[in-house]
Amino acid sequence: MNITQSILEALESLNANKLRSGLTILGIIIGVGAVIAMLGVGRGAQDTITGSISGIGTNLLFIISGGSDDVRNPKPLTLSDAAAIADPFQAPSVAAVAPTVQGGATLTANGEQMQVSVTGTTLEYFTMRNYALLEGEFFTEADRLGYASVVVIGPDVADQLFGHRDGLIGETLRINGQPFRILGVLEPRGGGMMGSQDADVIVPLETAQTRILQRNDRQRVGMILVQVLDVKSIPQATEEIAQILRQRHNTPIGADDFTIFSQQDFIAVAETVTNVLTIFLGGIAGISLLVGGIGIMNIMLVSVTERTREIGLRKALGARKRDILIQFLTESSLLSLIGGLVGILLGWLIAFIVGRIAAGSGTELNPAIGVDSILLATIFSAAVGLFFGIYPANRAANLEPVEALRYE
Repeated sequence: MNITQSILEALESLNANKLRSGLTILGIIIGVGAVIAMLGVGRGAQDTITGSISGIGTNLLFIISGGSDDVRNPKPLTLSDAAAIADPFQAPSVAAVAPTVQGGATLTANGEQMQVSVTGTTLEYFTMRNYALLEGEFFTEADRLGYASVVVIGPDVADQLFGHRDGLIGETLRINGQPFRILGVLEPRGGGMMGSQDADVIVPLETAQTRILQRNDRQRVGMILVQVLDVKSIPQATEEIAQILRQRHNTPIGADDFTIFSQQDFIAVAETVTNVLTIFLGGIAGISLLVGGIGIMNIMLVSVTERTREIGLRKALGARKRDILIQFLTESSLLSLIGGLVGILLGWLIAFIVGRIAAGSGTELNPAIGVDSILLATIFSAAVGLFFGIYPANRAANLEPVEALRYE
């Protein structure tokens, strides 16, 4: 018996029991569809997260206080540290530096109120973070040195406090009860590592230290943002910065009181987390595919029982054990393969709906179904049919012709 004849006979047999075959295929459809959808959603989430991290800026390093537990008297990061890192003679791989401070604050305007995190920084920060404006301008070096009460706000802040994003230049809002004049409104950027980037509130560094955070030590900063010349220079820049801070803080190698992160570090962590989540969700979805495979085995066993006399007659007429084995394996494989193909379409549809729901709720999530996912699902569904069809097929092939013909 050739393969073509086996397939035709398998189709004829499945067509003779349409409802039963359809219900069996349904289990595979749901299993494959769930796996495809979960893999697509997981990959889309990974792309969104890594994209938002990459969108923070280009070739950035993040320096924060705190490092080895062996340091007895750790020193904070200061404006002097930032100035040393910005020195091209000490750190030739560094393109720009922006010291920052952050703290929670209450914003009020037009009778509306919201809690935000206010960032105090320098003019370089806007360029390094690739910010763009809907209207207005960024504050200047003169504003920073003059302790000006000016602010640049994100679009979410504009929406909540004023109900619109245009015509706000020169308007006044209060930060912790103190009036600030709006200089500019940022373009929407979506989510970021620390939450929505559209809720940013940015003021000059010195203004934040004296009027909002009210810190006595005006040299101390919370983080130093560094832009490197290019991607290839990141390792060199990291080493240059580390050497500068070790000399300034008098710490030996291996006992740093600071930590340097790169965007690649954040992306690597995000990819690890999303990969684990995707595998977990895919594993849960795969259980339904396993249940579908058990359904195939059950139906094939029933089919063997129902067709016992047919099997006996075939063997009496010269059918070999291999022919019977191939016949039933072909039927089980067709069941799973048809279910797999339809399941791919179902998985794509589910992923598409999830993406539309996410877009409707303002969440940036674009499920991505790759060719590898489709091939994996197709091969796996066929393998399920073969695996769960082996026992029923082998049982049918081992029937004795005389006993099979006497079966009632």
